[in-house]
Amino acid sequence: MKEQLTKPKPRKFVSLKLKWAFGTALGSLIIGLIVVVTIFMAFTNDLLNQERSALNQSLTTISHQLGQNANGSLTNASVNATFQRQALAADNQQVTSQNLYHRPLLQGLSNSHQNVAVYNQQGHLIFQTGKVIKELQKVSAEQLTVQKGLHHKMIIGRTPIRMAGSKKIIGYLQIENPLTNYYHRYHRLLLITSLVLCLVVIFSGLLGYGLSYFLLRPLTDIRQTLEVVTKDPTKDVRTPELKRNDEIGELSALLNEMLDRTQRYIDQQSQFVGDVSHELRTPVAIIQGHMEMLERWGKDDPKVLENSIKASLDETSRMNNLVQEMLDLSRAEQVEIKFRNATTKVEEVVEQVYNNFKMIHPDFKFSFDNDLRQDVDVNIYRDHLEQILIILCDNAVKYSTDRKEIHLSLSRNFNSVEIAVQDFGEGIAPEEAAKVFDRFYRVDKARSRKKGGNGLGLSIAERLIKGYHGTITLESQVGAGSIFRITLPIVKNEVNDE
Repeated sequence: MKEQLTKPKPRKFVSLKLKWAFGTALGSLIIGLIVVVTIFMAFTNDLLNQERSALNQSLTTISHQLGQNANGSLTNASVNATFQRQALAADNQQVTSQNLYHRPLLQGLSNSHQNVAVYNQQGHLIFQTGKVIKELQKVSAEQLTVQKGLHHKMIIGRTPIRMAGSKKIIGYLQIENPLTNYYHRYHRLLLITSLVLCLVVIFSGLLGYGLSYFLLRPLTDIRQTLEVVTKDPTKDVRTPELKRNDEIGELSALLNEMLDRTQRYIDQQSQFVGDVSHELRTPVAIIQGHMEMLERWGKDDPKVLENSIKASLDETSRMNNLVQEMLDLSRAEQVEIKFRNATTKVEEVVEQVYNNFKMIHPDFKFSFDNDLRQDVDVNIYRDHLEQILIILCDNAVKYSTDRKEIHLSLSRNFNSVEIAVQDFGEGIAPEEAAKVFDRFYRVDKARSRKKGGNGLGLSIAERLIKGYHGTITLESQVGAGSIFRITLPIVKNEVNDE
């Protein structure tokens, strides 16, 4: 029993917009957390330091005042008397520069979040402003500690009370700050920062989604275009032109360029098939007619047999030449892919073609004007340049009349080389000059066929030249001859060297 092949499950589609929005929100969350935590910690530490400073100031102030007003020992009466005198002095506004600690003492006692407890030398509680949470721990120097309270941490300050003018300890002072005010601000700030962080994440996600929708909107057009081309490669569809100088704009332009090239190849293939079938129809019909005639009665007549065989061989030879030219044209349309980096010494090739034509056409006068100071490299495959020059020179020979003279010239501009081939023959009328590069076009069809032309030579030359980003132009006058000018780009390193 054959095992059934199970297709892998397709991956779940997740829109790039959602990924972008999620990434933006996540990035904003991370950055926001770092910023918010930094600010939050700095602010809360500052609040805690303020509470520490206030408690430390209260310890110093109260212990100093109690030490000054005590007569050798601390009692409940002496502590109350000290606080009452300070309160009366504050009410009568009699605080002077000598009584520097009067107002801080009152402020310390009036702060409801600080619990003040005074102990005598034996450690017995003799005065308190609120309920004492922690038991007294006798210390020999001022001490601030953070300890666990009833609900959260609290600050406890302890210091010995020394008699004024002596180091004798007469009691102990303990101040507790349950940090109620601090934690109230702490939780309020935590709530605010959490809300702000949530709003930042939400709005950054929405902003990321909206921005991605705007920036990635052309991808929808690109996808739709590709879907249409995938279903029918012959469809002539393109993505809308984007007036954007970014990666998506470049992608859209490259896609359109690729579709243009693909469409061009499809059109060329269709045209190739159509042209071949059209051009081969006549010689095939001629050969078929002669064969049928011979089959019926011509084979018994030696003269008819000879003529039919000769005509069939001529048509076969023409078909062979036509197929070869069509193949050359098909290859010429692919030079951008196969020979884009080819280079050739232009002067060497032109001189070679010039010498060859002088040898095979001794009845013609060939001249060559070379204005190059030194040979340069052009961006073209050597065989293709030779093929182009042979086509032009061959046409010049074919269409020369009484004045059998062909003139070749070679010169250069700043970044290109110009090759000209001139004859002094029949010439071409202006209305015909624009059509000479069309496939199978002949100015005089009857005379061209007699001269062996199929009307593909100039089409091959033009396609080769355009494939190497060059140009070919024609200047002609009836009865005065024609000039074909070829312009080919010079290889860049040659331009930079001079």
